[in-house]
Amino acid sequence: MGEVYRARDSRLGRDVALKILPQSFAADGERLHRFEQESRAVAAFNHPNILAIHDVGQHNGSPFLVSELLEGESLRDVLDRGALPQRKAIDYSVQIAQGLAIAHAKEIIHRDLKPENLFLTRDGRLKILDFGLAKALQKTGGTGADSDGATVTSPQTAAGVVMGTASYMAPEQVRGEFVDARTDIFSFGAVLYEMLSGHRAFRRDTSAETMTAVLKEDPPELIDAQHPISPALERIVRRCLEKSPEQRFQSAKDLAFSLEALSVTSHMASPQGRIVAARPKSLAIAVVVLFGIAALAVAYFAGTRSGGTKRAKFERLTFQRGNIRGARFSPDGQNVIYSAGWEGRPYEVFSSRIGDLHARSLELKNTMVVGVSAAGEIALLTNVRRSPESSFMQSGTLARVSASGGTPREILEDVWDADISRDGKQFAVVRSAGGPQQLEYPIGKVLFKTNGYISHPRISPDGKQVAFLEHPVYGDDRGYLDTADAAGNVKRLTADAQGEDGVAWSPDQREVWFAATFPESTGEREVFAVTPEGKSRVVFQVPGNSDVWDIADDGRLLLSLC
Repeated sequence: MGEVYRARDSRLGRDVALKILPQSFAADGERLHRFEQESRAVAAFNHPNILAIHDVGQHNGSPFLVSELLEGESLRDVLDRGALPQRKAIDYSVQIAQGLAIAHAKEIIHRDLKPENLFLTRDGRLKILDFGLAKALQKTGGTGADSDGATVTSPQTAAGVVMGTASYMAPEQVRGEFVDARTDIFSFGAVLYEMLSGHRAFRRDTSAETMTAVLKEDPPELIDAQHPISPALERIVRRCLEKSPEQRFQSAKDLAFSLEALSVTSHMASPQGRIVAARPKSLAIAVVVLFGIAALAVAYFAGTRSGGTKRAKFERLTFQRGNIRGARFSPDGQNVIYSAGWEGRPYEVFSSRIGDLHARSLELKNTMVVGVSAAGEIALLTNVRRSPESSFMQSGTLARVSASGGTPREILEDVWDADISRDGKQFAVVRSAGGPQQLEYPIGKVLFKTNGYISHPRISPDGKQVAFLEHPVYGDDRGYLDTADAAGNVKRLTADAQGEDGVAWSPDQREVWFAATFPESTGEREVFAVTPEGKSRVVFQVPGNSDVWDIADDGRLLLSLC
């Protein structure tokens, strides 16, 4: 429907892609409408898996669209060389599903998802292209179906031929019926099938025969493909390709969750996976860790205080891209309460039951979790704002709220970090009070000051001490692990670490756990345990950066990995 050129944006000094609808086509109302529709739909998105639109306009009567310039090849070019390995197909599929989830959340469906409209950049990023057939969803009856059930045609297609590509069209699209997000999910299933098998799920000699196959036939079993396919992955493909929309995944978000879970399983089965990289060293406890990927995510650790050295095991709790800032176990240890900024959005508080792939939002926006009491009250920083000196330094208003949700009750403004005591009666806070940062416990009683900054204050289970990270240079995560008692006696427990993240007391209060990089050790990020007397040990190595958040009464560790 247009011509695409490589162009130079001289104003911003960057190469771009320039898509032009020829002047001869501009008089064609249908094509012009589709072009403008694509522009509006895509320009509304800001997601790494959707082509970014920079500008749109007209020149001498010809509409144009300016987008980011992609270097790489289409998925069609890749599939022309044959099927993909299962792990790579899952990786690409996760990216497609995440992009679709964002589009569907903005009430836009693609309606023409196929390998030709999926682009792989040289760094492995998958981009969804060409929303020219996309149509804003009408909210009708909760299904989000199109309000017009008529077959979509244009002067450039024969009367009665639906828009889209036959091999990837859903049955309802072939019949010219209502289409919604589940229509894209069917097309997604056809693309995933082809990635795994190297063959189209529905392809016959003519378009009419192909559409008949879409309506009445199932594609061949994937187990007969050249590459072995996991039964769980085949079930996902089959569910996407159900003839009835009600039997498919009901959202691209749920589909992404299922694929992400398979991605973790795939990595666990591989000796090169991130899970195997985290191994225990002289560890006298059995370890089970739940972890998440993307920028930062939530994790979980289970063990006993007896037994010999055992391998750390990871299991994932979160399945979106973004950042975790604050995570705690619920009092019963069966749920995790955490704050996350997914897909570039402000921080929000979620509650997730361990073993469940879904998280419940507590509807607390721009809010970070800093602690949970034994009674289930959550300590929060609300109205979070970034420090102008450092993007990862943030402050807000200390508040408390029930774990069941509700309106937070504000306690203290301009707090950098905090914790709530186990009995819920006291708070440890970090604030500036017009001068250097200081640690107060309880509020108003200053235990420590620094010209740098203080992070991760953690009140001991008996409420008599506070462990915290001391950073001598503002904005630099180098530093020490310290403890302070009620009398203001501060004790440094560790040497200078290149980077420290997260603090948690063991339930018996015999150790403080934290993640750090010590050059005299392996030079890699590791989880350490140190006694109040300063005797430390390595628990296990961590694959990448991490935050230690909490330890449950039965010895499970809540850990985030990046």
